Amino acid sequence: MSKVKIPRPEQSQPAHAFWYDRKKYVTINFVVHKPKDVKVDIQPDKMILYCKNDEDDVYYNELHFYEKVQINDSRERVYDRTINILLRKLKPDFAWPRLQKDPERPSWIAVDFENWRDWENEEDEGQEEFSRYADMILDIGAKKGAAPDMDDLSDSD
Repeated sequence: MSKVKIPRPEQSQPAHAFWYDRKKYVTINFVVHKPKDVKVDIQPDKMILYCKNDEDDVYYNELHFYEKVQINDSRERVYDRTINILLRKLKPDFAWPRLQKDPERPSWIAVDFENWRDWENEEDEGQEEFSRYADMILDIGAKKGAAPDMDDLSDSD
């Protein structure tokens, strides 16, 4: 996490990012093939990523977070095909409905559904079991068929 100002290069494009939310952290994976010259500036309310790929294409992403993060406990890690950013939430146990403050989602940001978990309802472990039980009861009721025809039981005889 550099305190170096990272100016926006004239010729750059945003790297595609996949993010997911957890109780204490938000994780962002920027997809860049063989990233080099990686510079990351994480601030409490925003971050800037600058890097190049193996073909010297320049990537620049600036994003303003939905909520504030703890910069001292946030990290970046460079891998062969991604740059992983781990942001420690200032308010743990608070779900982020989106990554950015702005409700308009840029085309380069997507939810990482492979890693997404609805952690807000993790305490309701019995709730899922109850739902399955309720569905099973409804299903059994539906399989019984229609109520029998009782027209022959009239008392007008």
